[in-house]
Amino acid sequence: MKFTDFFIRRPALATALSLIILLLGLRAWTQMETRQYPNITSAEITVTTVYPGAGPETVQAYVTVPLQQAISSASGIDYMTATSEQGQSVITIEMQLGFDPDAALAQILSKVNQVQNLLPAGSLDPRIDSKVGGASAKMWIMFYGDELEQAQVNDYVLRVANPRIHSVPGVGTIDVVPAGTDPNANAYALRVWLDPMRMTARGVVAADVAGALAANNFVSAVGQTRNPQRQISINASTSLHDVDEFKQLVVRSVGTTQVRLEDVADVTLDTQNHNQMSFFNGHEAVAVGVNTTPAANELEVSAGVHAVIDELRQSLPPGLHIGMAYDAAKFINASLEEVFLTIGITLLVVVVVIFLFLGSLRSLLLPAIAIPLAIVGGGLLMLALGFTINLLSLLAIVLAIGLVVDDAIIVLENIQRLIDEGQPPFQAAINGARELATPIIVMTTTVVAVFLPIGFMGGLTGALFTEFAFTLVAAVVISSVIALTLTPMLCSRVLQPTSSTGLTHWLERGFNALRRGYDRSLEEVLTVRPLVLLAVGAVLASTPFLFLGSESELAPDEDQSIVTYAGVGPATATRSYLDKYNAQIHEFLSPENYPETELVWQISGVPPQGGAGANAVFGGANLKDWNERARTQMQLMPLMQGDLSKVTGLQTVAFSQPVLPGAAGLPVQFVLTSALGYDELSKAADTLMGAAYRSGHFAFLQKDLRIDAPAISLDIKRDVAASLGLSMSDIGRNLGTLLSEGMTGRFEMSGRSYQVVPLVPDAQRADINALNEYYLRGAGGERVPLNTVVDTRRTVQAQFLPQFQQLNSVTLQGVAAPGVTLGLALDTLGNLTHSELPGDYSIDYGGQSRQFVQQGSAVILTFVLSILLVYLLMVAQFESFRDPFIVLAAVPMSVFGALVFVYLGFTSLNIYTQVGLITLISLITKQSILVVEFANVIQETEGLDRMEAVKKASSIRLRPIIMTTAAMVFGVVPLLLASGPGAVSRYAIGLVIATGLTIGALISLYVVPVIYSYIAVDKRAQRSAGAISGS
Repeated sequence: MKFTDFFIRRPALATALSLIILLLGLRAWTQMETRQYPNITSAEITVTTVYPGAGPETVQAYVTVPLQQAISSASGIDYMTATSEQGQSVITIEMQLGFDPDAALAQILSKVNQVQNLLPAGSLDPRIDSKVGGASAKMWIMFYGDELEQAQVNDYVLRVANPRIHSVPGVGTIDVVPAGTDPNANAYALRVWLDPMRMTARGVVAADVAGALAANNFVSAVGQTRNPQRQISINASTSLHDVDEFKQLVVRSVGTTQVRLEDVADVTLDTQNHNQMSFFNGHEAVAVGVNTTPAANELEVSAGVHAVIDELRQSLPPGLHIGMAYDAAKFINASLEEVFLTIGITLLVVVVVIFLFLGSLRSLLLPAIAIPLAIVGGGLLMLALGFTINLLSLLAIVLAIGLVVDDAIIVLENIQRLIDEGQPPFQAAINGARELATPIIVMTTTVVAVFLPIGFMGGLTGALFTEFAFTLVAAVVISSVIALTLTPMLCSRVLQPTSSTGLTHWLERGFNALRRGYDRSLEEVLTVRPLVLLAVGAVLASTPFLFLGSESELAPDEDQSIVTYAGVGPATATRSYLDKYNAQIHEFLSPENYPETELVWQISGVPPQGGAGANAVFGGANLKDWNERARTQMQLMPLMQGDLSKVTGLQTVAFSQPVLPGAAGLPVQFVLTSALGYDELSKAADTLMGAAYRSGHFAFLQKDLRIDAPAISLDIKRDVAASLGLSMSDIGRNLGTLLSEGMTGRFEMSGRSYQVVPLVPDAQRADINALNEYYLRGAGGERVPLNTVVDTRRTVQAQFLPQFQQLNSVTLQGVAAPGVTLGLALDTLGNLTHSELPGDYSIDYGGQSRQFVQQGSAVILTFVLSILLVYLLMVAQFESFRDPFIVLAAVPMSVFGALVFVYLGFTSLNIYTQVGLITLISLITKQSILVVEFANVIQETEGLDRMEAVKKASSIRLRPIIMTTAAMVFGVVPLLLASGPGAVSRYAIGLVIATGLTIGALISLYVVPVIYSYIAVDKRAQRSAGAISGS
């Protein structure tokens, strides 16, 4: 007795088993976490070290290089970049996917601590932050006031809002713009605005001020008295506590004359940062960027932050408002809603298609039960494997609806055929299930074999699509269990002989006519078998050309309801300069010009991904909801880019936010590294950019290395300085106090410590001539004009010095021209590098470009491995090396059919279409297995030769093949008709599956029988040969 008989004879057992699967599956779905993508472990660690007043070369030599050398020995690093700019070093370490972010942070912290004593005395302690790898802030919240000063808003954010937001689980670092260099993130600093004229009149030099501030604002921890009965704390008032006390500080005494700080400087409590600004719909604002920790769920973080904002709104100071500039969770939630809707539509479509083929509500009941059981039951395996409910696992469910119904349809159709041939329903169920038990098991294991290699791919594709693949596998495994237990039992009790009237009769007549037509056409095709083989050869030969000739990219752009932009001004750009052009950008992108725009937000003085760039701006035009506008984000972007090009004072580009995790910034990030100097690198980048623009493949391209920042070099007359008793440290400390904006100490006020920052105001250090007003103090106490010991000369320098993997580098960042994919853009830059530049340069990639290149041929190798695994598995099951080859003959036909549409530009070759091609292997082989298995059985049971056996098997299996193909193809139609968030990606994989399966199935109806007739084992000939040898 076959094991299928056991369940047919025990209906209660089969029913109970299915109900257990249903109940446990429902429980599993409620236990799984919902998020955008599978939980990918990735981390980006940033080491920021402030060195006030130091130039880029000094920062690089004394801060960046020692830190990089130490950090580079840490394990798990994918790549490391660094920028050394005026007064600051920023090192960014991108960790490998899957590397423990906590272990990474601990390693980096340890490496930094090892060399911290080697850093210059004037530098602040390095600040180490960790966030999701390659990602920008997940939320930008804007605080703005009608009549409040910007510093007041900033102080509220830092004192009240930030601690509340930071308390939300999953929130990592918080970026505040404007922000200061103070690790305590205070809005204020005590500004000592030094007046060189007043200092000269009173005989005070900068060193006097710095010394007085350091000596008389000392934070002491004295201790306590203690006796056997009690102890008493002792507090010494050695520090200053308010502005007035600082004003009265004596900086120099000459006889009985005392010069106080207020005599030579204006002392105020002022904003710490004067270089950054944020705007929200034209209002000056303080921006709060919320980053998530590597393991956090963006949706949960967003919900928690929104709850905090709602609470803050209840107690905001008068005149203060909160606006949401950007929330990545909005697109994620909308995409999830669309996929859930697609699942419902797909389920309805598949059920309708099945009904149109079966023509009977009684017959429809069986697959209608099998589909939800398989989908819900698949949740058991998903939960056991630690999967989540995400866009890709839900996409697998959409495809599974059309796939899991196959087993039920095949069993149903076979049992119905036997009933129509005169067998009683019970006996037909027994015989029909026995006939199909092996093919169903083979088909199920084939699906497992197809998707198993995806789990071992590694990299971004493997991390993303492992859950997609195994979710599909889980549903198919459960569907096979249902098909071999519950479905035959229900068939034995529900099915009846086909009615000779009504819709069922009409459909039966139609299928019989179709079968007769197919039989005739197959007969004719089998008479020209060599021509068919030639056609198969042509398909095999053309498929690689279709693949290589198709446009490729990492992932298609999605309408995320936001057009982001980034721009950069000249190296000399100030906040006032950027504010002027930010106003123009706001006007161009405002709702007055684009009805689709909801709001415009802007941040200046900070580049989109942090790091260097005080002359950078970025922001976004938030679009109305998808159903409230006629034009998509992709349609609006070129129009907005045209307007941004009119902003003459900035180089500005509009671009889409990355749709895949682990990367941020502009899509094209092409890195040149070399041991040569920065001058040579800059010239090479200019040559490459010129050739790239001439190719017509780029809409925007810029380099991060720009040697155009005006600088003043002070050549010290060492002999003169020595004769006056001035050391190099004397000169350096004086100039640092006047110009570097460095901290000389802290003071406490209202429970927080604030920096004390002496500095000459902008107006009195506007040009090189201002240096003539600065004085030093010689060894004898006399004042020495600065120009006595230094010669000044004008020069230019790099605004910041970039490095990639510890080598000098220049990165070309940009956006490809409309119609040009990322793959073509990178190929163009690579080819131009080899043709236009000497061999002193190496190529590397960052951001999305790095993801694209790293993925490379991984999918091709996985595709080949899947075919080999399927082949070997079927060899073991068929006990034949020939039959699996016949089954797999359908795969090239299916891939060819899909690639034709990719090649013609209906979609691109991307991460979704490539996984769709792998999925086709399982879909098309399931049909071929039916024909080959039945042909073998017919040869054995009826004694037909292989030609006649395959003709009969193809005719018998035509109906279930058409039914399962139609269910699958129509099941992905909702993906082809999708709109709204995430629609482009769903369309890409839906198109590949629909076209590949349709064309592949139609061609394979003829190709598989032809190849079977050539190479299958002829069992009748074997029997004849055996009979002859036996006699």
